[in-house]
Amino acid sequence: MTASLDIQTLRINGPRLWDSLMELAKIGATPKGGVCRLTLTALDGQGRDLVTRWGREAGLTVTIDKIGNGFMRRAGRNNSLPPIVAGSHIDTQPSGGKFDGNFGVLSALEVARTLNDHNIVTEAPVEVAFWTNEEGSRFVPVMMGSGVFAKVFSLEHAYAATDTEGKSVKDELTKIGYVGPEEPGAHPIGTYFEAHIEQGPVLENKNITIGAVTGVLGIRWFDCTVTGMESHAGPTPMALRKDAMQVAARLMQEVVAVALRHAPHGCGTVGMVQVRPNSRNVIPGQVKFSIDFRNSTDALVDTMADEFKVYAAKVSQETGLSVQIELVSSYPAQAFHPQCIDAVARAATRLGYSNMPIVSGAGHDAVYMARLAPTGMIFIPCKGGISHNEIEYASPEHVTAGGNVLLHAVLERAGA
Repeated sequence: MTASLDIQTLRINGPRLWDSLMELAKIGATPKGGVCRLTLTALDGQGRDLVTRWGREAGLTVTIDKIGNGFMRRAGRNNSLPPIVAGSHIDTQPSGGKFDGNFGVLSALEVARTLNDHNIVTEAPVEVAFWTNEEGSRFVPVMMGSGVFAKVFSLEHAYAATDTEGKSVKDELTKIGYVGPEEPGAHPIGTYFEAHIEQGPVLENKNITIGAVTGVLGIRWFDCTVTGMESHAGPTPMALRKDAMQVAARLMQEVVAVALRHAPHGCGTVGMVQVRPNSRNVIPGQVKFSIDFRNSTDALVDTMADEFKVYAAKVSQETGLSVQIELVSSYPAQAFHPQCIDAVARAATRLGYSNMPIVSGAGHDAVYMARLAPTGMIFIPCKGGISHNEIEYASPEHVTAGGNVLLHAVLERAGA
């Protein structure tokens, strides 16, 4: 570190970070101002090429692993220490925005650039990471690169995944030139930070600049099928109907009621409904709908699910209609490391930014990193809480604030 520099006065170059975000957003730009840069497409390859070029221009050493995860390293005084890593992803939804994921990668790059600007040498190395296929919009599972890295699923399983056209991850990754030599998971990580737009309305509604993310909600997905009897909408008296829709409607309301009983973090959503035979003048004989339960701990999510099942059994007994509930997917809640949460909150307070603890309702690569190393996340507001949408927006002021908090959180863990 230069002798005259007070580390507490250090700030990122906000306009440079903003310009980088806008430049990357040109790759896959959509007419409505968003970005369509699906994972492992030629456009994704171009985005990766741009980011790694910027990394090399900043003096970073680039390593790519076999699932295409990228690590761009800035050396420290003691390079035997595991690096302090910050990053996210640059793949987008089909109608995505400029900030989801991209902000996390480019704010981490801006941290490295700022350290270069001031000739600061950290004790531990600092690395910028970008993960493959976080969105899952072309290939499943979601959070693929970080999941393979964390051994949640195998490289072979990821390679074999195909898109709707039958193209495989392995072939598409090879085509864009990002099958690297390193074994996923072999790369050491001392601490992981991920800066991200909130993708929800809490920070904006509370007029708070920084969210110190305490963890990610646990998720349980179910399919609920109610079976009655189709019959004519005219001749069948109301009292003699076996109307699957009316029973399903009661159950759908209970999904919301369960979530409200388990505030503040309980969420209950019915997002998909299939009605059979789906005819205007036929009483529905079967209704299948999705259930999405979320809460801050696995115990709370399971309690919500259990309460719903008890209610469903009661309704089935009262009406005589069959109600079947099938677990589709389960994602455990993930708490972040207290020291990383505190580092984010301390940095925000020291920098004069309003801040609050917040939970993430969406999954992020940080979920899998938290299984391997101390992990924390930084949220900034996004306009209207809107994300996965071409109108997704975060202000230059909030982007800069998030970058500054990331810089100081990284410095606290890396040592300067």
